[in-house]
Amino acid sequence: MTTDTLTPHPEPPSLRDRLHWFQLDRRDFLKLCGGGLLVCLTSDVIHAQHHGGFREHPLPQEISAWLYISDKGVITVFTGKIETGQNARTSLAQQVAEELRADFNTISMVMGDTDLTPWDMGTFGSLTTPTMGPQLRKMAAAARQVLVEEAARRWSAQPNSLTVANGKVTNPKTSQSLAFGEITRGQKLTATVTDQPALTPATDWKIAGTPIPKVDGRAFVTGKHQYPSDIVRPGMLFGKVLRPSGFHATLVSVDTADAQRIPGVQIVRDGDFVGVVSDDLWTATRALSAIHAIWNVPPQPSNSNLFEYLRSHPESDGDESKNIASSEPPTIHSDVTLSQHYTVQYIAHAPLEPRAAVAEWNNGKLTVWTGTQRPFGVRDELAQAFRLPTSQVRVIMPDMGGAYGGKHTGECAVEAARLAKAASKPVKLVWTREEEFTWAYFRPAGWIEIRSGANHDGKIVAWQHDNYNSGPSCIESPYDIREQHTQFHPTQSPLRQASYRALAATANNFARESHMDELAHALNIEPLEFRLKNLADPRLRAVLQAASDRFGWGHSKSTPQTGFGLAIGTEKGGHVATCVAISVESDGGIRLRRIVQAWESGAIVNPNGLRNQMMGAVTMGIGGALSEAVEFSDGRILNPRFSQYHVPRFSNVPKIEIVLLDRKDLPSSGAGEIGIVGLAPAIGNAYFAATGTRLRSMPMLPGNLSQTSA
Repeated sequence: MTTDTLTPHPEPPSLRDRLHWFQLDRRDFLKLCGGGLLVCLTSDVIHAQHHGGFREHPLPQEISAWLYISDKGVITVFTGKIETGQNARTSLAQQVAEELRADFNTISMVMGDTDLTPWDMGTFGSLTTPTMGPQLRKMAAAARQVLVEEAARRWSAQPNSLTVANGKVTNPKTSQSLAFGEITRGQKLTATVTDQPALTPATDWKIAGTPIPKVDGRAFVTGKHQYPSDIVRPGMLFGKVLRPSGFHATLVSVDTADAQRIPGVQIVRDGDFVGVVSDDLWTATRALSAIHAIWNVPPQPSNSNLFEYLRSHPESDGDESKNIASSEPPTIHSDVTLSQHYTVQYIAHAPLEPRAAVAEWNNGKLTVWTGTQRPFGVRDELAQAFRLPTSQVRVIMPDMGGAYGGKHTGECAVEAARLAKAASKPVKLVWTREEEFTWAYFRPAGWIEIRSGANHDGKIVAWQHDNYNSGPSCIESPYDIREQHTQFHPTQSPLRQASYRALAATANNFARESHMDELAHALNIEPLEFRLKNLADPRLRAVLQAASDRFGWGHSKSTPQTGFGLAIGTEKGGHVATCVAISVESDGGIRLRRIVQAWESGAIVNPNGLRNQMMGAVTMGIGGALSEAVEFSDGRILNPRFSQYHVPRFSNVPKIEIVLLDRKDLPSSGAGEIGIVGLAPAIGNAYFAATGTRLRSMPMLPGNLSQTSA
């Protein structure tokens, strides 16, 4: 480690406006905080997706990139990761406080601001905890070392003779102590860290690993917090955008005369892009409805022929199939063989907060407040759309409502910026519920074929798994199978599709765990016993044992009215097992009675946050398992509102018990996604146990969620 000397920093201005940091550029922000210590770590190059490809993007070397300690002891941490309900603001701050030996309440996280934070490829893939956590821990540990060295220099002491706790460096021999702010003294420290600082093992954590409440939790539940859709700027107008009458439509003609006659309305026209702005949302909405447009919508597939379409329309004429396991299809020689197919429908992300953006142009620079999982990606989209250098575009991400993989793209931000540029005033654009359901992308639909073979001793000897369209995530089986062939076949998609919570792991796990249950029954082997016979992974065995023990698996037998089912899954470093109890109503409806889910993702950073993540994933999984499906025909969505698209209500959620396995001997993994994958197959297996009927399609009871209340 090399450390430059302390250098004077300009006297800071008043901190009166600190809460409005998001309106400042980075240099002004640092001045406003009052000077202090800045530390940055060197790191290997990281790979990032950019404009459809991958490019190398080195982590910044500047000492001001990651950590700032003011002369008053306020510790500001910068990260391009964002907060969208997963509690990253709290868990990341815990890890910084842990390594820095600081009071948790002195940590302030600046997240998802492209002018203030280091570049980041986005918040997705359950990557925040396993990637940003270690990065900030290293940075905080390095900062602590620098603070100790500076205190030791002042006291003419040996650094290893000093202690650090509660934001202070202390000399036990002399009882001298210096707070972090006293060490920095309003000065700026430049330092480059070139070695690997020692990190605190999870077994010694005092702040990380504890159930600290959510940062600013009260503001969220009382309505004080400003979501992207709440942002207001001086002189702001409200915008609306004319939408086509169907997918892939072309504009034939448009008549805006009636809209133009409405007082206070400005029409924005740029090719096929047509929008309106006004001083209030109601007038803008009225003006939009007064525009008369004729669209040409080409014929397109519908739900009725979806799976035939997917199987018969490969992505291209060439062989684009992706062989995940790199093995030849197995020749199955076994006592029992089984072949089945499983399907999943398109489903919507259905965030409670639709896409929203406020765009403002100022002296040629564009600033956009928007809800996105990829602030830097949206910045690039805006720069490309308006032919600007990225230095002239700033994206600010206030902590937003749900995303679930659905807010990677910046179309709402670009639309708001186009309206604002034409109006020469800030413009707010908030998509309606119908726009969100129609023009956002969906979780891919899929057709999955599984062919397997097993012997009477219960050992699986061959497995073939082919996935059409929904994706390769979690396609490889975690079970010990001698011959295994897994293949993903990309196909053309009738609807726009992209990321969703857990990606294709939900579809592939639904098919695999349903098929495992079918194979167990074909062999006349109890489902839990059958899985354990074929499962060597100790982490999966541990969660399966924990869930089945808490559930009391085997203590009661299924009846025609009551069924019990289980399933396991692993993806992105997480391991999960789910047990469910259901009752079958006289009309065929499913009533969820109890859900037990065991989870292991290495060392737990915040058990309350993790438990909430798991309960949220289970609740979200109820809709995908039983009722959620996008209905479409000829380029139009037929159920674009919550009255028609059935997500779970509180009355649909039964008792949920979460069992957490804290593996302090293992690195922490992400927990945002894999918790959703076990529920659907467990429900399907429970339904079969009760009725003898196998449900091989998700959703299992489309449009029938009213019959699944607890």
